[in-house]
Amino acid sequence: MRFAISLLTILAIASIIGTVLKQNEPYANYIIEFGQYWFTAFKWLGLYDVYRTHWFVTILAILVLSTSTCIYRNLPMMIREMRSYRENATEQSLRHFQHVAEFPANNISADQLTTYLDNQGYHYKQKQDGDHLLIAAKRGSANRLGYIFTHSAIVLICIGGLIDSNIPLKIEQTFGWKKIETRDLAESQVPAISRLSANNLSFRGNVTIPEGSSADVVFLNIADGYMVQELPFKIGLNKFHIEHYTTGQPKMFASDITIIDKKTNRPILTHTVTVNHPLIYDGIAIFQASFGDGGTHLNLNGWNLFDHSGESFPVTGSIHDTSKLATDDTQYTIEFSDFRPFNIENFGDDQKTMHDTRAVFGGNAVADKKNLHNVGPSFQYKLRSADGQAKEYSNYMLPMLLDKRWYLLSGMRDAPNQPFQYIRFPLDPERTLSGFMRLRGAMLNKSLHPEIAQHFVASAIPDAPADVRSKLVDSATKVLDIFSQGGYKALSEFIEAKVPVAERDNAAQTYLKILELSTYQAYVITQAQAHQPAPKMNDETGWFIRDSLNSISDIFFYGAPVYLQLATYDEVQATGLQLTRSPGKNIVFGGSGLLVLGVFSMFYIRERRLWLLIKHNSVLFAMSSNRKTLDFNNEFARHQQDIADIVKGT
Repeated sequence: MRFAISLLTILAIASIIGTVLKQNEPYANYIIEFGQYWFTAFKWLGLYDVYRTHWFVTILAILVLSTSTCIYRNLPMMIREMRSYRENATEQSLRHFQHVAEFPANNISADQLTTYLDNQGYHYKQKQDGDHLLIAAKRGSANRLGYIFTHSAIVLICIGGLIDSNIPLKIEQTFGWKKIETRDLAESQVPAISRLSANNLSFRGNVTIPEGSSADVVFLNIADGYMVQELPFKIGLNKFHIEHYTTGQPKMFASDITIIDKKTNRPILTHTVTVNHPLIYDGIAIFQASFGDGGTHLNLNGWNLFDHSGESFPVTGSIHDTSKLATDDTQYTIEFSDFRPFNIENFGDDQKTMHDTRAVFGGNAVADKKNLHNVGPSFQYKLRSADGQAKEYSNYMLPMLLDKRWYLLSGMRDAPNQPFQYIRFPLDPERTLSGFMRLRGAMLNKSLHPEIAQHFVASAIPDAPADVRSKLVDSATKVLDIFSQGGYKALSEFIEAKVPVAERDNAAQTYLKILELSTYQAYVITQAQAHQPAPKMNDETGWFIRDSLNSISDIFFYGAPVYLQLATYDEVQATGLQLTRSPGKNIVFGGSGLLVLGVFSMFYIRERRLWLLIKHNSVLFAMSSNRKTLDFNNEFARHQQDIADIVKGT
């Protein structure tokens, strides 16, 4: 019993872990969440698929064998004990009971005592031995059913667990008849050795179905790969429904699906699947598990961040698809991963004092009073270079008002476990990106720097001598050239390398002043070239110049040569369904119900046995119970008084 309890304790702990820790996730998700060290430790323990690990299945099998043996050995004895009245008890043994009493009596009738026992709910047998009559009674023998029920429940639950642990698949994997697929392949290209037939005993898999599409397979996440599970039918998604709270969290989502016969391709039934209300068909439960994008088509404006023009070029793509992008003789692949039609962000009252976009988006503490806004659509993608290196981006479609100025935001990160770092692209007075992009092109165009410097000098010191103006033109051109090579970082490195320490602060202030005024002149030039009104000399223009310089400096760390601006989209929604076949589930449920009955039988049904030995001049009363409690003591005292009254005739 100590061994069995130890095994049950291990199973209980493992089941808690399996409940708290989401099972059968891709290994990359666990690495991000736990780090490499704990990921390896948990993997060695098999905590990512607890219910199918070898040690868990082995414990289930041992419990089935040991508990079944226990039932086999003890069940006949328990049944005999339940049926036995122990009517062979002797007077000597009865007198040694802890609860015993004797009453003097003359010519007492046994019928009076048996009537009393009937009224108290006791079953009894009588045995005549000479002039002595022994009445052996009992009540609550069903208590022993509790032991039978609980042991049988353990066997049933473990058998159900063994059935759903898919032992046949483990055997096939052991002998190499089935293998996990680790390559990123289209479903149709997955080889037969990584596919499971529709007759597979037990499985739990997921599938994403776009609106208007259907699927006849699900994907099983196993270890660091997956397998494809064939279904005996097709599932078509007619319409996906979703409602949201004001916080942006999903309030309700459901899928109108159609079950289609694979042989005839004819619909069998139509049903709406909602969260916690699955459809069970052909022994397979279809759960509403998640939702996502089903391949929204995107029309984008691509802005080359390092060319000298201020014009965009068209880019098209679809979520879960890829597009090619070539810039400066370098080939890139755009992997579109996600689209969100709206994003609810928290702009607290104190956002006016913030200068870090990440703080507004929850990176730092915001105001206690929430100010929620829908900031519009966004999309995510990875830009992968020819050498396989990729960075992930998240771009918002609509401009945002931050610090009383309008920006387009683009987030970048090197790894999925990192937060996005956002770059702000300032909008011109017409609320477009064109003004900044034209200015950016001019600032990166070295051939235009002398002209910009001349305009700056003519505006700053129009009456200065020619040699002074020439030197200042050279200095301004030099500052522009350095900035165009690496932004503020390049300018800082130049100052540290060329200027003595004592003079660096003054030099930095001078260079920044030259840079800002020269940028304003570049803005004037680009506006004139685009046949746009000349910029006004006001605070709005000043902030636009400073924001533009910050953005131009940041593009050197943006990690991509192109910024993709979402222009229009054609949304396609998709449902995420989880399909399970668990033949052991009903066995486990039955065992759980039997376990409840067994526990209640053991704790709330007390077995009591009672003996009345009637002799010619006395009645000997003895009583016992399987549990000595205060209630039993009170019950014995009550019976003692009642029987005494019967014997006295009162």
